[in-house]
Amino acid sequence: MPRRENPQYRPRRRSKANTWLPWIIAALIAGSIGMIYLSIHLAFKPSAPAPQTNRPSVVQPEDPKPEKPHKPKKEKETQPPPAPEHVVSTATISATGDLLMHSTIFAANAAVKPECYRGENDYNFDSIFKFVKDYTSTVDYAIANLETTLYGPKKPYSGNPKFNTPDQIVDGAKNAGFDMLLTANNHCNDTDLQGILRTLEVVREKGLATLGTNLTNEEDKYQIVDVNGIQIGMLCYTYEDSRDPRLETFNYNPLASAGKGLVCAFPKFPDKSREPFYQGLEAQMKEMKEKGAEAIVLFLHWGEEYHLEPTPDQKSMAQKLCDMGVDVIVGGHPHVIQPIELLTSSTNPDHKTVCLYSMGNAVSNQRRDKISSCPTGHTEDGMLFNITFEKYSDGTVYLAGVDVIPTWVDMHNNEEGKREYNILPLEDARRDQWQTMFSIGESTYQSAVSSYDRTMELVGAGLEASNNYLAQMKQQRDADYLAAVS
Repeated sequence: MPRRENPQYRPRRRSKANTWLPWIIAALIAGSIGMIYLSIHLAFKPSAPAPQTNRPSVVQPEDPKPEKPHKPKKEKETQPPPAPEHVVSTATISATGDLLMHSTIFAANAAVKPECYRGENDYNFDSIFKFVKDYTSTVDYAIANLETTLYGPKKPYSGNPKFNTPDQIVDGAKNAGFDMLLTANNHCNDTDLQGILRTLEVVREKGLATLGTNLTNEEDKYQIVDVNGIQIGMLCYTYEDSRDPRLETFNYNPLASAGKGLVCAFPKFPDKSREPFYQGLEAQMKEMKEKGAEAIVLFLHWGEEYHLEPTPDQKSMAQKLCDMGVDVIVGGHPHVIQPIELLTSSTNPDHKTVCLYSMGNAVSNQRRDKISSCPTGHTEDGMLFNITFEKYSDGTVYLAGVDVIPTWVDMHNNEEGKREYNILPLEDARRDQWQTMFSIGESTYQSAVSSYDRTMELVGAGLEASNNYLAQMKQQRDADYLAAVS
């Protein structure tokens, strides 16, 4: 049945807002997508060139760039020229002659009456060295020949011919600045083997080195002494006077068989072969050099007593030793000074040896009025023989010079009325001070002058020749070093 219209009823209309809402939302979404697309497109689109106008463009100032710090132009570095080789160290050895300890000398230095002097502390020998001490204590290395033995008080102290001296002679030498005592000489066996051994023990215990005798055959027969960085090899030999090849004798006193080889010795007489001596010496020199020795000094007890000139045998030996490469030979035993000679090797003309044949006595009682075999006064004379080596920056060592300071033994009575022996160093540059320095009168001064003249008459020419040659070699050496870097 048809629905009846009810006047109260009207059909319900849809709202317009409800009709367009979906379209509005769709439009918003589409617009958002468009905006996003446009933004991306504009971001990647190259900017359009600015329009050209007739107005001048305004240029904005840019921030100034920081200036780099100014660096001076680096100049080309130049190395300084190498310095020539030059002296970096010097070493001076001072040697003196015989401490010939006659009984009158140690009697004069006894603190008590002679009949009582047996105690260990009854002697003082410092007065012997009180004037020479300024020289021996300031030199680099000082050496003396101990012409006696130190057997000790168990045997009477005595002088010639069987020397036995109180131990305090070593204290006197040490207090004066001596560093080494030579113990190989013709008197080293005066108190037999026990004297040889005890002498070494006492000297070494008191802090001095020894050279020439040994406690055992295992000890080296040489010393290598470091003097201001220069290694100086030293040896000391004495003659032995047996004609029997089975024996060693000193002053014809046979050495006990237990002491065989403990004394560095060579045969006195040329008819007894010296080849074993030379061969042994050559081997020792080679060994020293392998251990670092840069120069060789050889001390020899040789020659004839009271002879003012070397014997032909001394000269022959000296030449042989020069040929072997010894740099300096220093002799003793004659109790007088003998000349200095500059030797040239017959096997190597570039090698020369300075040889002083005898240093004379350092101290003794051999006065001119008491010794008929030498009444000229030469037995009162001695010297300080100074030997100087130089080391260059390339490590080479050369003998640079030798010097002599004559000495004289002044025997006198001191203020206490007691006999005194003084070694006076006669340095010519201080001659006008001798009387004041040594507290001596005019006549003693004249005796000192005479001693100086005797010594220089014997050694002056050889000393000058040696130093002229050494100075010439140094001048040439320095010139060669300079030319090498020019």
